[in-house]
Amino acid sequence: SGFSDDNSKWLAPAKAKKTPSKGNTLELSSDGEVEEGSWEMEEEEEDGSSEEMMDDYGASSSEEEELLPIEKAALKQEPDRGGLSEDDSEEEAAEEASRQKMGQKEEESPDLQLNLDIDEQFKLPTNEQIEREDILFTFFLPAEPPDLHIIHQRIKGNMEVLQDFAVKREEGRTRQEYLALLRRDMAAYYSYSDFLLTKLMDIFPLPELINFLEANEVPRPVTIRTNTLKTRRRDLAQALINRGVNLDPLGKWSKTGLVIYDSSVPIGATPEYLAGHYMLQGASSLLPVMALAPQENERILDMCCAPGGKTSYIAQLMKNTGMILANDSNAERLHSVVGNLHRLGVTNAVVSNCDGRQFPKVLGGFDRVLLDAPCSGTGVISKDPAVKTNKDEKDILRCAHLQKELILSAIDSVNAASETGGYIVYCTCSIMVEENEWVVDYALKKRNVRLVATGLDFGKEGFTRFKDRRFHPSLKSTRRFYPHTHNMDGFFIAKFKKFSNAIPQAQKEPAVEAAAPSAVPDTAVEPQPKKKKLEGSKVDKEQKPPQPALKKRRLLQAQRRPLKA
Repeated sequence: SGFSDDNSKWLAPAKAKKTPSKGNTLELSSDGEVEEGSWEMEEEEEDGSSEEMMDDYGASSSEEEELLPIEKAALKQEPDRGGLSEDDSEEEAAEEASRQKMGQKEEESPDLQLNLDIDEQFKLPTNEQIEREDILFTFFLPAEPPDLHIIHQRIKGNMEVLQDFAVKREEGRTRQEYLALLRRDMAAYYSYSDFLLTKLMDIFPLPELINFLEANEVPRPVTIRTNTLKTRRRDLAQALINRGVNLDPLGKWSKTGLVIYDSSVPIGATPEYLAGHYMLQGASSLLPVMALAPQENERILDMCCAPGGKTSYIAQLMKNTGMILANDSNAERLHSVVGNLHRLGVTNAVVSNCDGRQFPKVLGGFDRVLLDAPCSGTGVISKDPAVKTNKDEKDILRCAHLQKELILSAIDSVNAASETGGYIVYCTCSIMVEENEWVVDYALKKRNVRLVATGLDFGKEGFTRFKDRRFHPSLKSTRRFYPHTHNMDGFFIAKFKKFSNAIPQAQKEPAVEAAAPSAVPDTAVEPQPKKKKLEGSKVDKEQKPPQPALKKRRLLQAQRRPLKA
């Protein structure tokens, strides 16, 4: 009648029962096969009738046809065995004993677990154990990685002790010993150099440091910026969705950004990308341009512009008005700048290849300057994991020295008398204090500038004090961005307002003038006595010869007087 819900019982599997024959002896035929009738297949149906199971083609599916003769004989001999062999009995006894032991362990396990939780505490390994691990890993097992699971457990235990050090610390052990072991384990687990990990431990609290290191192991989301010179974000999002791209708006703080979750087409080769409708750009790279806030018909300098993402964003905010000078000291990187500007339809940009440190002599008088300074890259470790091990103290100080030179040049290139501008934005993709707050504090001392609000509603405040250093209180207006808190690359942004084109003199002269009281006359200033000394030395040279002549005259006069008497 066909398959339906009413007659679906034929799909139920047959229940087979093996019934031994009346005789316990096995009868074989002359050809070695088991005689028929020794085993029977019974199928229980509702009417109680027993029929042999048939398949769709009418073939019998009995077990006798599928089993070999030897298997059939073995199956028939199984019920004839009255007892088990010695091996089987020993195995069963061992299984029963093990089951009993497991039952006892299961009963005792809660108490044992509680005792372990109470008694077990993190203990520092001895110096001998640490030296042994170092020797084995360095000389004998260089190809085998360390046991990361053990190291991870040791990091967790160490962190718990350090968070409640007074209660959980081991007697006779100092906090420095725990921190040294933690730094060593984190360097091995996350593959960082000891130098960089020491710097990070100075910047972050320990729980936040773990989150930062974990965030660097995960790539940041792919983000794009809509080119409003050619399209709108709504139209671009619809076009990409039609091509199989899963996306969302980047956030309330951005009107042009989109975040890409996954795509069935390469996001850097779509017709929309080739037509210049969007630019592949990190979320953190949008923030400096938003802080700069360029206005239409202004003259703007992008001192380190490659590969052109920020320059094109400035151009679209200016609606292709005014003038942008896109400069970079690396001529090879300018090829990508020119290509992107052409693809995105930017027409108000001039590309130059100059050293930023010499730029005020080349051209100045800009309304605004954006300085995305070259840095150590400690904020983009997820993109370049080599930063974990290839940076040292010299690299950080070398970058900081270059950044100080560039920021002074950027400030000198701005016109303080600009009606709409006079602003400088300094940013780096580094989280090192030496490259950020240190450089900004240096600029505040060397030029007539002050820090103003960046205009960004989120981000952490910059440091006003770091270890033994104290920075200007206005550094609170700077902003720091981290991968573990904002899900974007590590970034630092500071915004200056220039209030005078005059370059202040060296700090020594103002310090002397401030220290001198007002009642002291001008002759007390240091340079004037030097002039007197110089003049006095010339007079002395002229007066030294006549001094002996005066003595001789006086002696002659003294000799003559008695003669006259």
